[in-house]
Amino acid sequence: MAVPRSRIVDLMKAQCSIFNTVFNPTGERLGNKILRQRLRGPALASYYPRRVATFKDLKNVYPEWDMYDEKEEDRLEHLQILKAKGKGAPKKKKSAAESRKKPGKKR
Repeated sequence: MAVPRSRIVDLMKAQCSIFNTVFNPTGERLGNKILRQRLRGPALASYYPRRVATFKDLKNVYPEWDMYDEKEEDRLEHLQILKAKGKGAPKKKKSAAESRKKPGKKR
């Protein structure tokens, strides 16, 4: 003796209302499994330590103070050495017209 489909659907509706689940008689993929999961943002944000003030921040807040940042000075010196060797970063284009130009070979 087979039970009519409408009776089974009514039973599924009652079950979903009792257990607070989504009524989906056609079995479509709705993404509820993903939406019910805990959010990952707060866990990822708490994994990394909070950023502390840097020399750059202090210089911006107190421009009248004379501070010496050894790491920044070393970085700038390294860049000057690279530029002197011809290994530095290329110059930026000033306009859109310059960026369209292709450097030609000089003979």
